[in-house]
Amino acid sequence: MTSSAIAQAVSPYRQLLVGFSGGLDSTVLLHRLKRWRDREPDVRLRAMHVHHGLSPHADAWVAHCEALCALWEIPLNVERVMLVEEGLGVEAQARKARYAAFARSLLPGEALVTAQHLDDQCETFLLALKRGSGPAGLSAMPERAAFAGTELIRPLLGETRASLEAWAREYRLSWIEDESNQDDSYDRNFLRLRVMPLLTERWGHFTEATARSATLCAEQESLLDELLSEELAGLTSAEGALAIAPLEAMSAVRRAALLRRWLASRHAVMPSRAMLSRIWDEVAQARDDATPSVHLNGYEVRRYQGKLWWIKSRSSLSDVVLNWPSVEHALVLPHGAGSVSLTNAGHVRLPEPDEPVTVRFKAGGLLHIVGRNGGRKLKKIWQEHNVPPWLRDTTPLLFYGETLVAAAGVFITQEGWTDKGVCFEWKA
Repeated sequence: MTSSAIAQAVSPYRQLLVGFSGGLDSTVLLHRLKRWRDREPDVRLRAMHVHHGLSPHADAWVAHCEALCALWEIPLNVERVMLVEEGLGVEAQARKARYAAFARSLLPGEALVTAQHLDDQCETFLLALKRGSGPAGLSAMPERAAFAGTELIRPLLGETRASLEAWAREYRLSWIEDESNQDDSYDRNFLRLRVMPLLTERWGHFTEATARSATLCAEQESLLDELLSEELAGLTSAEGALAIAPLEAMSAVRRAALLRRWLASRHAVMPSRAMLSRIWDEVAQARDDATPSVHLNGYEVRRYQGKLWWIKSRSSLSDVVLNWPSVEHALVLPHGAGSVSLTNAGHVRLPEPDEPVTVRFKAGGLLHIVGRNGGRKLKKIWQEHNVPPWLRDTTPLLFYGETLVAAAGVFITQEGWTDKGVCFEWKA
């Protein structure tokens, strides 16, 4: 690949963050970009090495990357990450941590460039096939994809690993070998070490043929996106919820295609076919008085007011009582639920000196709220104010002593009202 070819592959970007593991693929990529930069000084390159801490040689790999980047005069950022077990497996968890680090490090106007090649594409296709994926999964990796407000570009996706190794030998490049690449207990390594050699020995152009199939699948998905985008927009509310009733009149195939695209618009991890069926059968088709949910990677699909909602999972706070001794300062809520504060210009009265202040998440008895005659239970008030079920035990309630004063963003009780007071504000 010539300098002009790599320039075209990343056009129009001239500021690039390069994912640099120090292995063969990323070394060749960085070398080609460096040659282009040497010809065109306005090109700005930065490299980033993610230290996962999984190998005893990880520190030595950092030293190798630092030395090479110093030699090539390319700034290197080394990001150390800790993997959190989320049931995804080591490979997937490491990838998630890596791309999160890339997203944090990108500068305005910069694109991310990574070194996946044709063999990687073939492995990705076969892994999707093993999972029983449809056309979206079988599309494998695109050459370009939206990422963190910019683009992720894979300039080497049309080249085999053998061609990259030939380049490295020609230019006498040095690279590191990750010993875990020889561990065939990992699915991708099993394909690379055991399956791919057999397939390419039998069919020499197997990787190219697989890439064509992936491209065809991607084209079909793109066409479906075009055909269904207007319909999906008509089914989606301003808050991003999906209307259920129109879906009930559709064929199962069309409905599933719209559900997948709605989930994609919420940036959800694509569900399996079985999970998609659960979302429809257990949530969309649940009784009107039920509050069903399906969990998916830290989020939930819920039904409310005839629509499907995609929400972040929240821990119930119904039994939590938080003392708030200094209302001049914000109070941090547990489980990442945000913070509350009393700010200027509102109608909530300030506490009397003998009134201890607490924040709670449930209240009993009949409540008398401003703007309503008579007393009501809290559940009825939530319903009247269209507060969805998943917020009813996480919305902060302000108490002075044992008196409920206000619910953040929802109501003020008659006992808590004043003409000139403060606002009980919740930053979730």
